[in-house]
Amino acid sequence: MRRSSCLALAAIVFPVSAEAHSGTVTVELPRISEANYRKPYVAVWLENASGQTLAVSGVMYDQARIGLRWLPELRAWWRKGGRGLEMPADGISMPTRGPGHYNIGLRGVETLPDGAYNVVVEAAREKAGREVVKVPVMVRNGVLARGSASGSRELGKISVAIGP
Repeated sequence: MRRSSCLALAAIVFPVSAEAHSGTVTVELPRISEANYRKPYVAVWLENASGQTLAVSGVMYDQARIGLRWLPELRAWWRKGGRGLEMPADGISMPTRGPGHYNIGLRGVETLPDGAYNVVVEAAREKAGREVVKVPVMVRNGVLARGSASGSRELGKISVAIGP
């Protein structure tokens, strides 16, 4: 079956609401010059204006080498519900990454009502720095919402795009 036929069939079998959204978070992990540099653990989640976690989109951690030992260092994420997740979590867990730009699919935006939200990114390194960056975004009449913010050390530029 040709690709276009498969896509048309998928649209019939899995209809999507006209108000459905999708989202992407681009996270920059800056190059840090330290003798004992370790890749950061990173958590990305969506919360409403009152700070309630709506969905966790991704958690980068070193599952093979250390396991869950350093996950509580992602303090904000851990307190907001990370401790209640069984890791590895399908579709959320991913390995730690070195310096660079990474795209993470934003979960929980499929049927967001109009309003104010925050995409939160937290990074922590073993026996080193920790940083939390909140990116405010608005959803209005299904119009594309974009936002960005920058960290000062552990995180670089964080960009968010949500749209129908």
